Amino acid sequence: MTSFPALVVTAPGALAIEQRPQPARGDDEVLVAPRRSGICGTDYHILAGNQPFLNYPRIMGHELAVEIVEAPAGSGIAPGTTYAVNPYIACGTCIACRKDKPNCCTQIGVLGVHRDGGMAGLLALPLRNLVPAAGLSVDECAMVEFLAIGAHAARRANVSAHDQVLVVGAGPIGLGTALFAALAGGAVTVIDRDRDRLDAAQKLVPNCHAVDAGDSGALHAIADEGFDVVFDATGSRASIEQGFNHVAHGGRYCLVSIVKGDISFVDADFHRKEMTLLASRNALQVDFERVIAAIKAGGARSADWITHRTTLRGALKDMPHWATHKSGLIKAVIEI
Repeated sequence: MTSFPALVVTAPGALAIEQRPQPARGDDEVLVAPRRSGICGTDYHILAGNQPFLNYPRIMGHELAVEIVEAPAGSGIAPGTTYAVNPYIACGTCIACRKDKPNCCTQIGVLGVHRDGGMAGLLALPLRNLVPAAGLSVDECAMVEFLAIGAHAARRANVSAHDQVLVVGAGPIGLGTALFAALAGGAVTVIDRDRDRLDAAQKLVPNCHAVDAGDSGALHAIADEGFDVVFDATGSRASIEQGFNHVAHGGRYCLVSIVKGDISFVDADFHRKEMTLLASRNALQVDFERVIAAIKAGGARSADWITHRTTLRGALKDMPHWATHKSGLIKAVIEI
């Protein structure tokens, strides 16, 4: 049986290149060769041991551009063609799936988290999880999933042209959320403590205010009664709890990031504002389609978003470094 190399996190803080046997393709599956895998905040959390939904060892990688190696007869899927990937493998029968919400399937298996992902030479995945992306480059295909997280969050919070929007955290997920909130017509402000990330927000998000997270005066000047919609994309419990204070009366607070453990808020303040609290998890097909359309329209150029590159073997050194040295880093990809 043919083997292939894979980047494996064997335990928190430990990465290795291992040879794995070629996966068996099921009747409703395709065999693909990943060509790009974006490195996500989730991957850094897995490396650090801070991801709540994972067992080790694990092959990471869910932001994928893949080339078809083998597909079922009659599927119309041609070997050699490139696709983006929806990495959320849903059961199709649970209460969430019956409500057309496979993004929060009760038995969801996310590539690179619940099951092995695409930081590897080969991968078998369900045919239905391929995302057609004709006209996109391999780099652009690798951007679709993480941008879809932001597109879903903006749609989940029902952002419109009437909204003052605050995005807390200017990592890739926060920037994607800010981009699609702006494309939905919202007046967007992004806050972070990192000047490089604030500069990136101004470059990547149309008409964006970029404010240091410690500058409460600047936030008050922009929205003196609070923000109609607030998103948290920090992965910080303290930040999530602070975010309740930024929401205007009658406003919406959407948690895009996830943390281990509990979060707390002042119930009287929550009720006084009649605030709506939302979780945003993963993305749906409509969000993938929205992202692909935006990329084709020039709204998200890969050259602007992808700042760092490495290989499977190079990632042994680069991933731990980038986990703590993020200067100038927006999105890193592994070229496979």
